[in-house]
Amino acid sequence: MRVARTLSREHVVIDEVPAPVPGPGEALVRIRAVTLCGTDLHIWEDDYATELPIVQGHELAGTVETAPAGSGFLPGDRVAVSPIRWCGECHACGIGRINACARSSVLGCYTDGGLAELVAVPVTDLFRVPDGMPTEVAALAEPTSIAMQAVLRGRPEKDERALVLGCGPIGLLATLHLTALGVEVVATDVNPDRAAFARGFGAIEPDGRQPSLVLEATGAPSAFTTAVESVATAGRVVLVGISDRPVTLSMRTLPVKDLDLLGSRNSLRRIGEALELLAAHPEPAAALVTRRVPFAEVGDAFGLLRTELGKIAVLL
Repeated sequence: MRVARTLSREHVVIDEVPAPVPGPGEALVRIRAVTLCGTDLHIWEDDYATELPIVQGHELAGTVETAPAGSGFLPGDRVAVSPIRWCGECHACGIGRINACARSSVLGCYTDGGLAELVAVPVTDLFRVPDGMPTEVAALAEPTSIAMQAVLRGRPEKDERALVLGCGPIGLLATLHLTALGVEVVATDVNPDRAAFARGFGAIEPDGRQPSLVLEATGAPSAFTTAVESVATAGRVVLVGISDRPVTLSMRTLPVKDLDLLGSRNSLRRIGEALELLAAHPEPAAALVTRRVPFAEVGDAFGLLRTELGKIAVLL
């Protein structure tokens, strides 16, 4: 079978390797679509906590080739795959927050992932794709689950005003989820084309109303500052954007404004919920995939992430 292996900085080769042999409790899945994100770009640029070489791809969907008897899955079933692994032993896992596992791993980020014709994964990591949903849209279930986790960390309330900072895929999907929950959302971005794109996901024009919930989805220190300054007193700020860059914050800001400052990482296995959200909003879901690339050209796809407005889907 073929795999796309990132050997070194900006160097991808397609290799022929033996097909994986599923272990106990595992299914063999033929990957049909992998969508790419900013993390993939950083790995490809060798600017991430990943040891190269690696087979990238953590947003994946495909069809079942084989599955254990009694698993409920049959050959040909279309599935999205959860790539997250957790230890089950740390404090976070012990309180049910496996998304924050101290020793978590993600297929395609720290171990070989989905840019392969076949993968063997636990059947518990498979989620059925709704009828009629394009497979490349089903691959969006992983980033959608991350956006939903961030939204729910903020405890959104119907009819409140939220501000989403950053209209990349996570910000757009968070906007979609918030509006589906009845929240009024203003979404901003330094790129006016991205900000305009957010209108298709439910964002409204600002009207001066102060947000009680702010979701920061850029990882930029300036956006963090904007978040805590913009949010209403006694509001909530959720940080889902990640960066190693430091920020400076007055020790007065959080206590005086009585803010809840919350981090959000990965998701609590919300792939199934994410597929439901995407199925309920097929037009924006489909619009988010703005470029499709054949597997043979995957080496060129990563560089396109620097300028692409939406998501790039690699089709196998």
